Amino acid sequence: MPTKSANNAVELGFINYIPANNSLNFSATVIGNGSPIVDQTAGVYANGAFAQANAAFSSANNVAPQIAPAFTQANAAFVKANSGAQYGSNTSTTSALAIPIGTTGERPASPQRGMIRYNTTINGLETYMPTVGWYTLATDSYAVEVLIVAGGGAGGFSSGAGYEAGGGGAGGLLYYGSETPGSGAALQIIPGIPYTVTIGGGGAGTTSSAANGTSSSFSTYSTVGGGSGGNNVNGARGNEGGSGGGGLQAAPGGAGTPGQGNPAGNGTGSRGSGGGGAGGPGGNGDDSTKGGGYALVYVISGASVQYAGGGSGGNSANNSTQGGGGVAGTSPGNNASIANRGSGGGGSNPGGPTGAGGNGSSGVVIIRYVGSQRGSGGTYASLGGYSIHTFTGSGTYTG
Repeated sequence: MPTKSANNAVELGFINYIPANNSLNFSATVIGNGSPIVDQTAGVYANGAFAQANAAFSSANNVAPQIAPAFTQANAAFVKANSGAQYGSNTSTTSALAIPIGTTGERPASPQRGMIRYNTTINGLETYMPTVGWYTLATDSYAVEVLIVAGGGAGGFSSGAGYEAGGGGAGGLLYYGSETPGSGAALQIIPGIPYTVTIGGGGAGTTSSAANGTSSSFSTYSTVGGGSGGNNVNGARGNEGGSGGGGLQAAPGGAGTPGQGNPAGNGTGSRGSGGGGAGGPGGNGDDSTKGGGYALVYVISGASVQYAGGGSGGNSANNSTQGGGGVAGTSPGNNASIANRGSGGGGSNPGGPTGAGGNGSSGVVIIRYVGSQRGSGGTYASLGGYSIHTFTGSGTYTG
């Protein structure tokens, strides 16, 4: 029987040292359970390994639903931890941030402070603030000039010779734009939004009554109709309005609305006074040279036009810069006032037993903006680089 040292010598014979790569090469046959391992046996071992790997993979998939919430929480914690980096520093991107878009009715049911969205109802960017609610940051708007003139009041009537009635007051006037004189900055119009336009009528004058003019408006901006002239049936006092109606005899004239018109003059003796106008107060009854208050001149329609002149009293001469006048010696004393000027009617100066006052002029709303047509409504015209929309009757302007 060989000794162990002899076996070692044999075993070492199967080992070949390779100096080139400093490695050992074994030439002995590897066996398993006393038999060489062939390819078929290796395949069995490989299949077993694959089976174990598949089982581990299936086990991992089975626990994935339980792992997912943990990943979600971990991600949320990561975002929270890095929020300072997200919102406290600048970015070099040249793109844009897309925000939610929807109508007013599609706003979040439970808004939180600082929320921001684009509102298609108002065509504007808005944010939510707890103390004020939804607040508009910016809108896709354009500027327009707007002239709003209410209907003028009727001139007063008289019931007998020698009673010269007061002139009607002019309709209230507001102007927003760049012309002088003006009463406010140009208005901003949001495209696609409808704006209601109301045109006031002139007050009617008869032998038994004299009516105030009625209001005109554009959206929420409104003017007051002119006050009717005083007569010897209603106490001779002029009525109040956008501009006041003139008084008859010794009665005072009516007051005007601040920022829209002026008061009328006071009646004296048997003479009526002029109604107030947008450009100044009416004349007193003892001044036969000055009738109603002066009108204001605008070129917003493309031509120089007088608006909102007060009606002359029954004893006063008519003036072209004042309203429809009661010319002395006429019966009834009312020159026809021009429609859509907002002027007051002239007071009656009868040569007979009775006389009706002149009708007040109807109002008007004129909208003007630079450039080609953007809105619709009213009578449209393009003139001198402007788009002009004139409303002589009530309607809608759509931006």
